[in-house]
Amino acid sequence: MPLVRIDLTTGRTPEAVRGIADAIHTAIVDVYGIPPRDRFQVITEHPAQQIIAEDAGLGFERTEGVVMIQVFTQRGRSDDAKQELYRAIHDRLAAAGVVSEDVFIGYVENGPQDWSFGFGRAQYVTGELGVPASA
Repeated sequence: MPLVRIDLTTGRTPEAVRGIADAIHTAIVDVYGIPPRDRFQVITEHPAQQIIAEDAGLGFERTEGVVMIQVFTQRGRSDDAKQELYRAIHDRLAAAGVVSEDVFIGYVENGPQDWSFGFGRAQYVTGELGVPASA
């Protein structure tokens, strides 16, 4: 049940934006085996000058079509599983028309006590939800 924040530049059609969100979600479902309706995404569009994403010294240029993705999820997944997720997100975004250099992913881990799905309770702690198994 990752929470995914997607920041991208304005100018895409609503269908293209939804295609990007769907591609990211499909990758997470396929790699981590979460239920398809376990979907939490926040999509924010920005004017191009409000996203600064350089190459971190890797020697390439990004376009104004950059898609910055933050995945917030519970700790416990292996480095190999994370690498598989990064590849899957990249591949599905490429199929949606996002070029390789424009895919930026930040991955943030936390614990079951760090989530509340409503009603002022941490449902993983109270037992209302089972803590997902690590992949």
